[in-house]
Amino acid sequence: MRAGAGVLALLVMVAGCSTSGGRDEDRGSGTAISISPLDGAADLPPELPILVGAAGGKLTHVAVQAAGKPVAGVFSPDHTQWRSERPMAPGTAYSVEATAVGSGGSTTRTVRFATKPAAKTFGVTTLLPNKQDTGLTVGVGMPIIITFDKPITDRVSVERNLIVQASKPIDGAWHWLDDKNVVFRPEKYWPTYTKVRVTARLAGIRGGEGMYGKQDYVRDFEIGRSQISVANTQTHYMKIERDGKQIKNMPISAGMGDVLRHHTTSGIHVAMSREDVTVMTSPDAGPGQAGYYQTTVYNSVRISNSGEYVHGAPWSVGDQGNSNVSHGCVNVSPENAKWFKNNTLIGDPIIVTGTPRRLEATNGWSYWQDSWPAWLKRSRLRAAPAEIL
Repeated sequence: MRAGAGVLALLVMVAGCSTSGGRDEDRGSGTAISISPLDGAADLPPELPILVGAAGGKLTHVAVQAAGKPVAGVFSPDHTQWRSERPMAPGTAYSVEATAVGSGGSTTRTVRFATKPAAKTFGVTTLLPNKQDTGLTVGVGMPIIITFDKPITDRVSVERNLIVQASKPIDGAWHWLDDKNVVFRPEKYWPTYTKVRVTARLAGIRGGEGMYGKQDYVRDFEIGRSQISVANTQTHYMKIERDGKQIKNMPISAGMGDVLRHHTTSGIHVAMSREDVTVMTSPDAGPGQAGYYQTTVYNSVRISNSGEYVHGAPWSVGDQGNSNVSHGCVNVSPENAKWFKNNTLIGDPIIVTGTPRRLEATNGWSYWQDSWPAWLKRSRLRAAPAEIL
């Protein structure tokens, strides 16, 4: 998780770098203004910040324009330093005007420079949760998932600009699945009724050699009530707790286990979709082959990428509560399936116990399968408290 960098830390960096742009001194005022980058510089790396410093006085005015638009920045508490809030954008002309006042009067300096254009750009193709696929009120196990349209090689630069803010305190971290997919989860389930904002502040951010972000992305969503379901394949019942109180105990039938792939996977699944109608086919046999099947089921909740659902199964009602007869799904009665689909939020944890087949952490959204230390191993910045929204 990226927390907001403290102003003090930013200013320490400014103090260490501000002289690189040269110094202009007004002999009457005894005040010098230093600006980085240098006046007249061209083809600058866009990832550099803009730094302004004053010696022998205080900065009273800093105005920075990028292609005619103002650039935001922050002053140090003593007004001897100024730093742009963000790196520069590629292919952009900048102007900086700074005024400082010392004991002998004021001095003003203006510089101009330009960054080199991006050889290519990158953006975001998927940011979950979203309104269409998940709704914007989600369960306590919902991950934040970002998919990029190009491979990211500078993961540190990108992850540093993925900002999560929450209305309640949490510790969390980003985790790179590969060079296009990064996921955020808290150390523990989200607190109920938490408002969350994720900002991918990517405009001008370096994603790789010569590649920079096209734009920023912002998503607001909310965590709903806590609903956690535990399907025990040995007792053949699924207990459903809402906000810590049991509200249902449904008879189930799970994977028959005649072969390993017909065991339901044990572990912390997450509800990924709610479907009125789902057509299920055998994953390893085609029409006319042994073991082939095609079945239409109703009122299903998807819980993995390997074809596992909680769904209505009128044909196995007699086995529900006493036997496991499915190909791996969690079977419930049609009435219970409708209730479960209608009362499940995307992101609700659905835990399966009692089978020898372990759920993989990358099977669907089952990221809670990773221990917290294991999760942090694929984060470039490790964990930090979320910013308070």
